[in-house]
Amino acid sequence: MSTYKVPTMAEMAAAGDSPEVLFWVGCAGSFDERYKAVTQAFVKILNKVGVSFAVLGPEEACTGDPARRAGNEFLFQMQAVANIQVMNGYNIKKVVTACPHCFNTIKNEYPALGGDYQVIHHSQFLQSLINEGKISLKGGGEFKGKKITFHDSCYLGRANDVYEAPREIIKALDVELVEMKRCKTKGLCCGAGGAQMFKEPEPGKKDINVERTEEALNTGATTIAVGCPFCLTMMTDGVKNKEKENEVNVVDLAELIAKDQGL
Repeated sequence: MSTYKVPTMAEMAAAGDSPEVLFWVGCAGSFDERYKAVTQAFVKILNKVGVSFAVLGPEEACTGDPARRAGNEFLFQMQAVANIQVMNGYNIKKVVTACPHCFNTIKNEYPALGGDYQVIHHSQFLQSLINEGKISLKGGGEFKGKKITFHDSCYLGRANDVYEAPREIIKALDVELVEMKRCKTKGLCCGAGGAQMFKEPEPGKKDINVERTEEALNTGATTIAVGCPFCLTMMTDGVKNKEKENEVNVVDLAELIAKDQGL
């Protein structure tokens, strides 16, 4: 496994440095076994192109998104204010995160509590690196010529109008982007939003992630690309439900680029 550097804000501050961006890893990126691979893929890309970044490490706590969605406003404010104090203490201006939930919360909900930052989703950041020529794509690697569909995360798409960046990344690879019937502004939730991720679904005829996975499989795509840890889990579970895990991959956008770059 290739080595890669992940400096913390504390280490940088001690050396009198400040990074260009704070990479907000998030709970999934830190603790979920599958999503740690996405964190590593993104860090390898940042290292390769020479982006000056740092993480908060042990000083990073949950943004409070699940608490607020589940109705615990008190816990949300406690978590948010603690994070804002840490971030403001380091005079952070620019934040990049691979999680749309963290992205939405820090971008849209922290300002009311005194946390004003430029917040960028990793799809937007990766697209800018491609546009600036810092990442020159080799043509898709193992994905070359294959069909890929993109599942819009609710908090990236409908909540924040980020539709084109993920698609531009996929189109920059030598692959065929095939859209699901419900996409972009009419995209269907993976079933994990609104803190549903942390509970069993209510009784019904069909789980939402199964419905969404069926739409993805109907495109004929062999890869389902996502830009969200919750979506990655739900779509992966949906593919397993359909017993298609040997034929269909569910991958994050950062993993697509890392594989193209041979990282």
